[in-house]
Amino acid sequence: MELRHLEYFVAVADERNFTRAAGRLHIVQSAVSAAIKALERELGATLLDRNSKRVLLTDAGAALLPRARAVLEAARSAREVVDEVNGGLRGSLRIGIIGSITLYDLPKLLGHYHRRYPRVRLLTRAAPSGTQGLLEAVADGSLDLAFVSQPEERPAGVVLRSLAFSVLDLVIPHEYVLDGSNGASIADLAGLDFIDAPVGYGTRTVIDRAFDHAGIQRRVSIEITDLATGVDYVRHGLGVALLPRYILDAVIDLPVVPVVDADLTLALSVATSAVRPTTTAVEALLELVEDTERAT
Repeated sequence: MELRHLEYFVAVADERNFTRAAGRLHIVQSAVSAAIKALERELGATLLDRNSKRVLLTDAGAALLPRARAVLEAARSAREVVDEVNGGLRGSLRIGIIGSITLYDLPKLLGHYHRRYPRVRLLTRAAPSGTQGLLEAVADGSLDLAFVSQPEERPAGVVLRSLAFSVLDLVIPHEYVLDGSNGASIADLAGLDFIDAPVGYGTRTVIDRAFDHAGIQRRVSIEITDLATGVDYVRHGLGVALLPRYILDAVIDLPVVPVVDADLTLALSVATSAVRPTTTAVEALLELVEDTERAT
């Protein structure tokens, strides 16, 4: 059994597709297929069900996957330790990022990290399913850490460190009649059409919790993954939106109203594993995060 066999197996398990796994690994698909077959022969078990439209794990494959991740993580950690002794931090750092993160200057942080540790390869992954998907990736080891907003549910084995906060305010079209001189009540928002992120995204989680706590049903008519475009949908009269204040600070042509009787605070955090050993590359980034917090 070779490490590359396990690496290819994990890639196919993550992507549920041989072609996408080959693209992620930057090799031809036939090499991935040959490595998986060799691994299956050595283990004497079928690891992947190739008869369905999507490649699925068999019971044996599902049992192997967490052990394969652990072996690859141990090998990577061993390489990093030796590299550090031999002249500086090397390796890779796999980072998950939510779509809208302007609340925190992540490019500046990663730029500082890159200048300090130029031999560490930074690999970022956008959130395909919002914060929840990123947390699950940190939990299963496919990401080293992730910058996330409010989680719908925190998986076991994940630690969250708060970085920044923003309140969500209501932005409405001009034609909507709403007395916002002293702020709006959450009850005032019943029956309105909302523009919001899909389930699993941080803002959606915060808003859904607030409405559930107030016992008020809400209608989401338009779902968006880029929060900044929410203002444009409101501007064209398609509904109202609760958006982070840092986005609405620049809005001067629409009414922006605070909601005074609900907890609509969005937290930005960095998520790491609580069960796997922290790599030197991760520790170095977390130290930079702490340095940034002390500087501010």
